[in-house]
Amino acid sequence: MIVFDKAKDAKQIEKVVLGGKLNIEEFIAIVRFGVKVEFSDSYCNKVRKARSLVERWVEENRVMYGITTGFGALCTQVISLEETEQLQRNIVLSHSVSVGEPLSVEEVRATMLMILQNVGQGFSGARLETIEMYRQFLNLGLTPFAPREGSVGYLCPEAHMALVLIGEGKAFLNGELLPSKDALERVGLKPISLASKEGLVLTNGTTSATALGALTLYDMLKASKCADIIGAMTLEVTKGTIRAFDERLMSVRPHEEQRSTAENVRKLLQDSQIAINHEHYRLQDALSIRCIPQLHGAAKKTLFDALKTIEIEMNGCSDNPIIYSEDDDGEAISGGNPDSSYVGIEMDSACIAATMLGKMSERRNNRLIDGNLSEYPWFLIKKPGLNSGLMIPQYTQAGLLNDMKILSHPATADGIPTCGNQEDYVAMGYNASKKARQAAEKLEYILAIELLSVYQAHQFIGEKFSAGRATQAVLEEIARAVPITDEDIFLYPHINTLKDLIHTGKLIELVEEKLGKLL
Repeated sequence: MIVFDKAKDAKQIEKVVLGGKLNIEEFIAIVRFGVKVEFSDSYCNKVRKARSLVERWVEENRVMYGITTGFGALCTQVISLEETEQLQRNIVLSHSVSVGEPLSVEEVRATMLMILQNVGQGFSGARLETIEMYRQFLNLGLTPFAPREGSVGYLCPEAHMALVLIGEGKAFLNGELLPSKDALERVGLKPISLASKEGLVLTNGTTSATALGALTLYDMLKASKCADIIGAMTLEVTKGTIRAFDERLMSVRPHEEQRSTAENVRKLLQDSQIAINHEHYRLQDALSIRCIPQLHGAAKKTLFDALKTIEIEMNGCSDNPIIYSEDDDGEAISGGNPDSSYVGIEMDSACIAATMLGKMSERRNNRLIDGNLSEYPWFLIKKPGLNSGLMIPQYTQAGLLNDMKILSHPATADGIPTCGNQEDYVAMGYNASKKARQAAEKLEYILAIELLSVYQAHQFIGEKFSAGRATQAVLEEIARAVPITDEDIFLYPHINTLKDLIHTGKLIELVEEKLGKLL
């Protein structure tokens, strides 16, 4: 099992030097928290070596796909040395056809980082000065405008990003969308001309699918740990029995993630007088309570498996052709490394895992607001009827969960031929990652609504028994911004407050400050 937070926390990383293996925490530090990027000597040397081979082979008039030939079905069209620069510009212009709303700033930053990491393996052949531009974009906060819709796995969003390098397209700077030349000028940069192979390098590969996938898994894994916390708090406030989380019970079905989830719940409730005094209140609870280790564990395993795959992809070369050198000579080898099947299948699976977590959270929340099941007033309001209380947030959960179930249909099961049937099979990994991003956010909202119900339920439990210290810490933090309600209020901002508590990881920090690291 991968220990998700084994690496140094992303917020604590001061800079990241590319040239070795990049992990998810370093990735997030750059993409989300704006940590500066540097190139190691090893990184620069590998890039220069691959580039020197490309330049030599172009001078020798070798026939190489995408370097001295056209692309896709046009690979038999030989391009002269004099036309090489125009070819690279043309690929960027012609491929900039994704449409719709733009990718978010962090999604574009993530893709540029994956391009840097891809080239830095030393098998792509771009010039160091070209990819230095993307490093500067990351460090200076310049973010190309790239529409999100219309990619089968690569090419189009990346081409929109590459437009900015050549002074075309648009870019965001300090929240303002500018023509690229204006944005470049404001940060002290100038447009460049692309050299042989560079248009292909900048648009090819699984970079955007991997980028979106890595962002998604970071958030989903964080949400899965939050689901343990919120699920345990629901068990506590509904007077559930902790016996279903007994280590002996876990030992006879030895899935590691199931065992660690049960351990998290036991740790969260170890000092809860509510849980201790209601251990035998019921013989057993409903499945949404007693199966937390089983379902959460299965979802976590899927997410950890996906993270393992994504981190391999982050540290590989998905270009085509690759520049493979042996001593002073080498070869441009064409193949299928840009195929996004590894990423796509894992992200389709991650969507399903997130939906499983969401459907259990919604069922737990339903038990909290149902007066027949919770033993509290209907919808956790003192005067139900006059007030709707927390009736309607469960509707929101239902709508979000329906969306998640739609998103759980696998993108990778589809394949529509492109490029005059040269690309007669397409993996659709980009769409798998794109929809997984949506599923991650919807899961955070579903968990936030369950947490809102837990918070409101505590007004009815009385003072006879105290909650565990971790629960108390969470309730006190929520109370800073969310009122205990006696009558209906505007709930939208409070749902967002709790969603942010989950998305930022603050919920986990509050609990781990009291209990130590959760598994």
